[in-house]
Amino acid sequence: MALSTRLVSPLRPALAALHRAAPGQRQGFSTPPGPGHTFDLRGIFPPLATPFSPMQELDYAQLEGNLRRYTSIPFRGLVVLGSNGEYPYLAPRERLDVVNCVRQALPKDRLLLAGSGCESTQATIKLTVSMAEAGADVALVVTPCYYRGAMTSTALVQHYTEVADASPIPVVLYSVPANTGLDLPLEAVLTLAQHPNIIGIKDSGGDITRMGLMVHKTRQEDFQVLAGSAGFLLASYALGASGGVCALANVLGDPLCQLDCLCREGRWKEARDLQHRLIEPNTAVTRRFGIPGLKKAMEWFGYYGGPCRAPLTPLSPTQVEELRSTFSANGWL
Repeated sequence: MALSTRLVSPLRPALAALHRAAPGQRQGFSTPPGPGHTFDLRGIFPPLATPFSPMQELDYAQLEGNLRRYTSIPFRGLVVLGSNGEYPYLAPRERLDVVNCVRQALPKDRLLLAGSGCESTQATIKLTVSMAEAGADVALVVTPCYYRGAMTSTALVQHYTEVADASPIPVVLYSVPANTGLDLPLEAVLTLAQHPNIIGIKDSGGDITRMGLMVHKTRQEDFQVLAGSAGFLLASYALGASGGVCALANVLGDPLCQLDCLCREGRWKEARDLQHRLIEPNTAVTRRFGIPGLKKAMEWFGYYGGPCRAPLTPLSPTQVEELRSTFSANGWL
């Protein structure tokens, strides 16, 4: 059972300090974290797809099988219960069970980010505390959006501040306007970046100018920007982003880690050539065909994709062929 906010508050500073201790440096990176960074988010994080059985029940055996393969790829960590994890379709108990399962299978030096955003501040705090108890290192908190007209900068700053105050683990903001219809305002991000328990943002909007401003205007804070898509990963790194949470990493994890290393080593021409080959496949498994496309592509690369939960529907035969052609045309199949 989750601890109440009242009980957790006295423990929060010690727990946050424990979780924020940076793990060992990854080999091959030529640049240290930015000034003051105490929690290292550099690298690639796949936002895991959630495996379901043909009856649309959680399939933990298939999840563990995927995890065994992912541990051989030099990911910085994993994200569970993000948009690609069909988070809105999971019951509260299922969400915690997924975090438990992944934490047990994940090497201790890999970070586990868990989605804990809910529509109300109270529910978000409760779930965030539960995620920490289940083994999450960081809470990834999506913007509340149902009453988006009322989600002003003031309301969002208050929401995230209360969540970060109560959370026993660090918080990463999550802006995904394609799903929420709400872009976390830049002024709100800059204010929240000053909170000691808010350590970064996953920005999936694709506005490179905005991301560059975030990096520039938070350079004195302990705050890191994560690109929310493989389609603009190189551009994000060029402007100072720390890493990427990329759906395509479920399928092409090694190439994305290679792109990460090329950028850090300043090998920009090789990085650009690789980035070009990732743009169309990335678009195919995100905006074009979504999670059904992502899960279908996973199967071609030896992972378990399986069905989505209704009301998401599988791809048509024509769509499957279009998806396959996109990967083939870029040299991946």
